[in-house]
Amino acid sequence: MLQTVTEPGDEGATQLAAFRFMLRARLLDDKFAALYRAGKIHGGVFIGKGQEALSASIGVSLKKTDVFAPLIRDAAGRLAFGETILDAVRTYMGSSLGPMRGRDGNVHRGKPREGYLPMISHLGAMISVVNGTLFARRLKGISGTVGVACLGEGATSTGACHEALNQASVEKLPLVLVVANNQYAYSTPTSRQFACADLVDRAVGYGAQPHSVDGTDLVACVETVGEAISRARNGGGPQLVVATLLRLCGHGEHDDGNYIDPKLKASALGRDCLKLAEEFLLKENLIDAAQIAVWRSEAIREIEDAVAQVQREPLPDPFAENWTALSSAHLREAQNEDGH
Repeated sequence: MLQTVTEPGDEGATQLAAFRFMLRARLLDDKFAALYRAGKIHGGVFIGKGQEALSASIGVSLKKTDVFAPLIRDAAGRLAFGETILDAVRTYMGSSLGPMRGRDGNVHRGKPREGYLPMISHLGAMISVVNGTLFARRLKGISGTVGVACLGEGATSTGACHEALNQASVEKLPLVLVVANNQYAYSTPTSRQFACADLVDRAVGYGAQPHSVDGTDLVACVETVGEAISRARNGGGPQLVVATLLRLCGHGEHDDGNYIDPKLKASALGRDCLKLAEEFLLKENLIDAAQIAVWRSEAIREIEDAVAQVQREPLPDPFAENWTALSSAHLREAQNEDGH
């Protein structure tokens, strides 16, 4: 597993770590898309092309004791928070050895006991789950942790989002709500979603601290997300981060995205954050092309090895499966031993 811990103030090391996770996520997403087109994946495939800088910035800014609720396009953040490529492949391909044991949709994966929360499709609902986790820790006397909930701009229009953000503000929870404004909620443009000039303007009304960032700029994302997480960790209450960017693909691999305005694609929003990050790191002599090539080849080899391994693993048998919830399986096992 890659290490994400960097020394405070070591911006270059943090940027390099984030870039490496961006690269790994892009290659992993490309493989999932290829497997989907080959009929090897059942269910949707949703890639994060264009959103890796924001996502990776979250993962490298969190501690392993924090809480993270990622979305479908957060492969980079998931990897940076500790998910392995093997676990991701097992989930997408339905292996019974994966973290969800092949029981759930391929994007609803996580390890709640480790603070890595599986996604709920009704995206606004994820904030209240993070709130509950943070409040439970408060009741247990656990301090110094932060919870990050990720949303798209479309999910901010849901009632669950408003209620949970209000709750977090009233309770002054260490919540960081990161909104990826990628201009489309599936195919609905922002002009049909909200009337305010900028979603970050909503923060003041809730009593949250606002942060805006260019989601195509890795350096800006690392700085802004890192600052928001630090503020929440140090008693600053809820933080709202709104990143402006463009989804450089359809909603999923089943969608060609032909509704995306060509003018947006040609604008600064349509820049590829991975390419921009690579250019920056090379220009600043933080890395050289040879090392990037090594990272790329290592990631490709790990992905291919994972896919080959998972293709040999068993799928779940619905007739033999113990359908007890994974979190309470031990209770059923104990009950069976007692004969009750």
